[in-house]
Amino acid sequence: MRWLKPLFSASERLIDRVLCVVGAIVFSQAPEFMQQYLQRLGGHLGEARRQLAQFEELAREAGRTLQQLAAQYAANTDPAVAGMGHLIGETQARVATLAASEAALHDASIWGRPFVFLRQLDGEIARGTASVFKPAMPTTLEGACYALVGVIVILAFYHGILAPLIRRSFGRFRPKSQAKLA
Repeated sequence: MRWLKPLFSASERLIDRVLCVVGAIVFSQAPEFMQQYLQRLGGHLGEARRQLAQFEELAREAGRTLQQLAAQYAANTDPAVAGMGHLIGETQARVATLAASEAALHDASIWGRPFVFLRQLDGEIARGTASVFKPAMPTTLEGACYALVGVIVILAFYHGILAPLIRRSFGRFRPKSQAKLA
């Protein structure tokens, strides 16, 4: 059974290296996902601004402000017309929210971006981004930093939690004479 220890040691080194590569690849996808999310966010913002501009043009043609037009629609007894008043308000709020999210993500530092991203995350846009996400190997400093963090996190998890559990399990299956030698 002495041959098991070198085999385990060699396989542990191989696992260690494979996990480094996996951690680097997985974590380096975060900047790519955020970039694709930001493009999609920009598209949603552009469309919401276009809708808002149409409402503003309609208000101008009627000789009113956007708020006056929305209030006039909302006060109407016809539910369909009243719904338009609420839609104008929702569109204004959507533009403000999306614009704030976009600005926060653009202004975030490389180290703060993941936290800003999580704080500003729009679930609908994130799901849409995930559904068409195309992995890529980023060649930027940010991608390299995320890859390095991935290696560190995966190795810390492996050496701090998994490897000791494996070693203990391996020790349980050795004959008692072998366990005393180790």
